[in-house]
Amino acid sequence: MGTVKPYETKTKGRLYEVWYTRPNGTRGHARGFQRRRDAEAHLVSVESSKLKGAYVNRSDGKAQIDTLGPDWLSRHEARLTSSSFHSVDSAWRVHVQPKWGHYSVGAITRRDVQVWLNELGEQRSHTTVARARDLLAGILDEAVEDNRINKNVARDLSIKRKPIADEVFLSHAQVEVLANASRYPGLVRFLAYTGLRWGEATALRVRNVDRVRRRLTILEAVAEVNGKPVPGGVKSHEKRVVAYPDFLDADIEAACVGKGQDERLWYSESAGWLRPGNTVSGWFAGAVKRAQKDDPSFRRVTPHDLRHTAASLAISAGANVKVVQRMLGHKSAKVTLDTYAALFPDDLDAVTTALSAQRASQVAAATDQSAGSALADSPE
Repeated sequence: MGTVKPYETKTKGRLYEVWYTRPNGTRGHARGFQRRRDAEAHLVSVESSKLKGAYVNRSDGKAQIDTLGPDWLSRHEARLTSSSFHSVDSAWRVHVQPKWGHYSVGAITRRDVQVWLNELGEQRSHTTVARARDLLAGILDEAVEDNRINKNVARDLSIKRKPIADEVFLSHAQVEVLANASRYPGLVRFLAYTGLRWGEATALRVRNVDRVRRRLTILEAVAEVNGKPVPGGVKSHEKRVVAYPDFLDADIEAACVGKGQDERLWYSESAGWLRPGNTVSGWFAGAVKRAQKDDPSFRRVTPHDLRHTAASLAISAGANVKVVQRMLGHKSAKVTLDTYAALFPDDLDAVTTALSAQRASQVAAATDQSAGSALADSPE
């Protein structure tokens, strides 16, 4: 338990101060109380908050976001891929720091954060707003852990909804049309049937391919940051193994032939990192235009749409949600279901049909058994 002590001042006379021990073992001090009972009440509240694990040092709550933000970024940089960190760092520089940098963590209110998010949502995309919110919330999470504040006011705040994506799923025939119209037909087929991200596919090395078992070990990815390719880890920071179908054998063999184990399967014509090019005049966009020329109903697609196509074709072939999750490298099956729920077959009719058949079978058996018993009990 702490103590309450009086002390004398020249202008206000006798005042009271409180001394106590903080949870980390250091001495805490508060002064300026005009009445002893106010000082004692403060001491009781401090000791109570310590028992509840909710102690907050008021002076620690004065730490500014300008100080805590860069520390948070430096600690989390190693946990993120290069492209992800670039996006988070941009959110800090463009949105979070200009608005909240001069605020102390104890002065930020839930209402103020919600107003900021609403205003940001009128100008920026759902993804940008969500990233800014989550960054501020991450900084405040650590402030809670460090006992600077009691509660994270940036958590569980609503933002504008993400628009429903107009995803494109190609058929087998359309994949072949696009591949044949492309400068890199093998890569187009590869993306459409393995579901790898562009950065994962273009970082794939010969040693990552088991051509006997038809397995791909995904360990690396390349991301474009400020227009430059930056090699790094995969998005989930966990390796995964992806199977590929036998009809890709020839394309993968052609991509591996004559190369050393550490060489990548696909290079640009200048032997650098292969990019899809811009959305207007790049080689991939050119392939799409040629496919559309032959078939006006062929929709505009991006390399990432081939990832959606891979999911769609796998599901139509009977793959369950866990298989699709592993193939795509999603963090959880929930992500897969949230993205592709409409593609999985509706089992409601199958369930009711099975119940009807089960009931009919059991009721018929019970009826036959009852009839048999009745005949056995009847007089001859």
